[in-house]
Amino acid sequence: LRCCTAASAVTDGSGAAADERGAYIVRVVQIAVMCVLVLTVVFGIFFLGCNLLIKSQGMVNFLAKDRRPSKEVEAVVVGPY
Repeated sequence: LRCCTAASAVTDGSGAAADERGAYIVRVVQIAVMCVLVLTVVFGIFFLGCNLLIKSQGMVNFLAKDRRPSKEVEAVVVGPY
């Protein structure tokens, strides 16, 4: 309510400077917290993506090993030619 009264318009400046400084500190802290949260999310997404990429590469290699044709299939294919 102090900002809306006529008494707050006429001050000696000591209270307003302290309030301004406090608001500035609060704003800086809020910005710092938001930067930390954003960096946490970005790195989390990056490392999750890398982990999924590594796991999918492992699955591709695992499936590639399982899909090698057996020698019996080659013998049947090579036989008639």
